[in-house]
Amino acid sequence: MATAASPVPSRPRLLLLLGRRRRQPGVPLRRVRLRSAVPVGADLGPPHQILVSRPRLSSPREFAAAVAHSGVLFVAGGCVPSSPFWAESLNLSSPDAKWSPVPSPPHFREKWMHGSASLAGKVLAVADRGGLAYDPAAPPTEAWAPVSPILDMGWKGRAAVVGGILYSYDYLGQVKGYDPDTDCWSKVEGLEQELPKFLCGATLANVGELLYLVWEGKWKGKGKAKGKGEARSMVVIDWAAIAVTKAEEGRLTGKVLSRDTIVFKDMPKGSAITHCIALEL
Repeated sequence: MATAASPVPSRPRLLLLLGRRRRQPGVPLRRVRLRSAVPVGADLGPPHQILVSRPRLSSPREFAAAVAHSGVLFVAGGCVPSSPFWAESLNLSSPDAKWSPVPSPPHFREKWMHGSASLAGKVLAVADRGGLAYDPAAPPTEAWAPVSPILDMGWKGRAAVVGGILYSYDYLGQVKGYDPDTDCWSKVEGLEQELPKFLCGATLANVGELLYLVWEGKWKGKGKAKGKGEARSMVVIDWAAIAVTKAEEGRLTGKVLSRDTIVFKDMPKGSAITHCIALEL
């Protein structure tokens, strides 16, 4: 789920939209849960992870777009196009809030959402048949519109917004940034020698206004695994923190500030990265 740069009310949170049942694969879910890091006890000790159920979605979904923008969670797509709740919103500042339908033109609904973001005051979604932009501040009849063709052609799905620039990577494995003011993509220069090409499987996040790239790596530890079962249960995660500067002519230059590898053991077979998001603890 994508988040906006504007602060969300209350304590920092990580919102998760759960799209499928483990025991019933292929069946969309309506459940929404909120994971909150809350200090427990009067001494404000270590934070505990609390999973809180939120109001159920009005329509079961999978492959939906979800964006937190100005304290409101917007969800669109991933359900029957004829549903009056094809797009809906939830006010995150109220614990008693209910999902409200967001009117949308029927001819925009025949889409599968591949990614979403909040950029320049709008909710953006990249889809298999042309991306969409939703402006919450616009009149309902003018709120929905196609995204720029240039943005649509260059946005692969996974993206992060840092400093008003939307970052993604293309089919050549190059990290790029889209500037909504100039409607132009620019390659982030200076990363070729320090990072692998992200042909697939990488994801991005805004962490403290730094661009974080996260991807699945390979085990490079000393010695061999005791058996195939042990190797299969490992998930190796590589990540890099990048500071990107923008020149007056629009050029983007990246500098890798740090890079590390984390090994997760005893993971279920077939585990893979699907998405990442920044969470302040």
